[in-house]
Amino acid sequence: MINKDDIKSDHSFIKKNLKFLFCILITLIIFVIDRVTKIKVLNNYNENLIYLNDFLNIDLIWNTGIGFGLLSSNSAIFYNIITLLISLVILFLIYLIIKSKFYEQILYCMVLGGALGNFYDRSVYQAVPDFIDIHYKSFHWFTFNIADIFITIGIIMLILKSIFENENKK
Repeated sequence: MINKDDIKSDHSFIKKNLKFLFCILITLIIFVIDRVTKIKVLNNYNENLIYLNDFLNIDLIWNTGIGFGLLSSNSAIFYNIITLLISLVILFLIYLIIKSKFYEQILYCMVLGGALGNFYDRSVYQAVPDFIDIHYKSFHWFTFNIADIFITIGIIMLILKSIFENENKK
């Protein structure tokens, strides 16, 4: 005879595992998109700025710092300390994904996918290739990559979620 509690337990187990698999898929897709775009730029960039339009160029730079070139340094010790801190942040993101609700898990997975993409580059190239150059006339924004886009969107969405949750509690 089938026990209703067993069915509920099985359904809950399947639902949890599907959410976990979805999170892995999001992280993996972001990582792969980031890798493919970086490989494409690295294989086709010839040291000259690639002009796309009045607002966008492809201009490869090697970033030894964190997002948008912040904390860049020529010091190997400083670079290794930053890399260690990034690895700890990645571990913390995995913990947050495990402990969070599904909507937050998706946002943390966006950040994790981008962080893993940039961490891979730090490990392989000892720097992160940034190549998206947004500008208006002579004003240029920080040069960045696809991983930075997902990290930024994930963080902004988490901040907005927190702000709106706090507003609703008032």
